[in-house]
Amino acid sequence: MNLKQLAKELNLSISTVSKALDDSHEISEKTKSKVLEAASKHNYTPNPYASGLRKKRSNTIGVIIPEVADNFFSLAINGIQSIAENKGYHLLIYLSHDKYENERRIVEDCANGRVDGVLISISAETISAEHLLRLQKENVPLVFFDRALDDFEAAKVLTNDFESGYLSAKHLIENGCKRPMFLSFSECLTMCENRANGFLAALDDFKISSNEIVPIMYCSRKEEESYKQIQDLCNSNDRPDGIVASVEKLAMQLYLVCQDSAVSIPNDLKVVAFSTVEIAPILNPSLTTITQSAFEMGRVAAENLFKGIESKNFNLNQQVVVIPSKLIKRQSTSRYK
Repeated sequence: MNLKQLAKELNLSISTVSKALDDSHEISEKTKSKVLEAASKHNYTPNPYASGLRKKRSNTIGVIIPEVADNFFSLAINGIQSIAENKGYHLLIYLSHDKYENERRIVEDCANGRVDGVLISISAETISAEHLLRLQKENVPLVFFDRALDDFEAAKVLTNDFESGYLSAKHLIENGCKRPMFLSFSECLTMCENRANGFLAALDDFKISSNEIVPIMYCSRKEEESYKQIQDLCNSNDRPDGIVASVEKLAMQLYLVCQDSAVSIPNDLKVVAFSTVEIAPILNPSLTTITQSAFEMGRVAAENLFKGIESKNFNLNQQVVVIPSKLIKRQSTSRYK
């Protein structure tokens, strides 16, 4: 039985029944008793989302991420949770699986009053903000974290991707690499593009000729296909002597390929990865990483989102925070193993 049916049976308005269930002072004790008795008889349970819509609050925030297996997003969710639980809020985690159509449907769900605000790290296929405009139209606060659309005006919590891309190439070159390469999996994501541009800027500054090797290779997001691409690269006659993996998954694929193909890291190939993976220090060899402050990024993103939820005077869309990443040097880029 729903609220409308319950009201009809009691010959009361929907508003009166709803207020009685909420123990409103506007409703007499006699009417409250009558409503509660009928609700108990029919095992009626109020819909928390419908109730939230009436009160304009659901005490829930939506977190839209490409995947949960990636260590970065696990840490970021912990950062978000640290703020949300203090506010008495729940997290509703959505996975886009790096597909735009999934993300579009999720955003539609969030815009229908299911959540009070949205934190999003966009999919690898997302190039349009049309679906996100619906959130702003419905006055649902929105904050990007890690992955964002540059030309869309909204709050963002990012890292210094261009500088980090530059630093990763510089580190390889300073450790003897003459033919470094950048592995990416998206030509659309601003995050990957900025990292690649920083990498290319370092090659230019250090006079590394792109005639020697194609400096960027785009890999498939399908594991079997990306493995084959990296395997072909590592077994080729013009194999690079250093690689920067733009995302954690590509670094893990690269390690597997090198193990299977008897390519020695760092003697044959030096490796840097954008990664927060906790096992980086105990890999063989230990992995040099550009490490983002994932927990901090999640925490700051949530803090800004709640300011937008709680204060109409807070200009959320103007909030852009950059949290620098760190280069952590390990054995995978050393000159001698």
